[in-house]
Amino acid sequence: MVNVLRFTDVSYLRNGRPILDGVDWTVTDSDRWVILGPNGAGKTTVMKLATANDYPTTGTVDVLDKRLGRVDIFELRNRIGFVSSATARRIPANEIVRDLVLTAAYSVEGRWNEHYEDIDIRQAERILAEWDLAGFADHTFGTLSDGERKRALIARAVMTDPEVLLLDEPSASLDLGARERLLQMLSGFAQSPSSPAMVMVTHHVEEIPPGFTHVMMLKAGRIQAIGPMATTLTADNLEATFGMPFELTAHDGRYAAVARP
Repeated sequence: MVNVLRFTDVSYLRNGRPILDGVDWTVTDSDRWVILGPNGAGKTTVMKLATANDYPTTGTVDVLDKRLGRVDIFELRNRIGFVSSATARRIPANEIVRDLVLTAAYSVEGRWNEHYEDIDIRQAERILAEWDLAGFADHTFGTLSDGERKRALIARAVMTDPEVLLLDEPSASLDLGARERLLQMLSGFAQSPSSPAMVMVTHHVEEIPPGFTHVMMLKAGRIQAIGPMATTLTADNLEATFGMPFELTAHDGRYAAVARP
């Protein structure tokens, strides 16, 4: 196993206020992690550090065996796949879906005058098919449904064969059908031995796809629980993280949590 992310005693301050406090966390190339926690827990900051878009106040962050602060982050750009709502806002509404995926090779949003080899085009077509978007390749991004947009952004993120795929609330805002379709596809991707390490942020245990192996639970910037999904995602740890008692159920790799009276 190879480490793709390592946080060592990481703290992060904003305006003198601790956002992360003493976070130790390691992700290997075969791991599929979920980060759970309430609003303000520090999940977004963890993702900023993992994508090399920010730096810790204290401690060290190693991304793909490169230490932040000692590496040109542009060297890492094509090795990290990242999807968030902010990503979607940067995509021009008139961008053709095929081009949306292709332009990942140049790390740009919006096609200009880049030249693409036939191998790039074939790669984009294959990935679009894998994410059930082949029929939308010539559509514009602005005409897609929310679920189709989320899948298109993931297709773009995996275009460069990244060594780690980071997903920030990928099923947020989706209706039930679109959410379940996306989770099925993420589950299949997670369980493929050829897929990269994965980290997914969510607020809801119902949005954890089968095949994810580990969970880190954050509250007020500190780790409440961390480890393998089967032993760490418990009602007691949910209560410690979210501050109220839950009844937690699991069936066929899916979880559900309901507050206890």
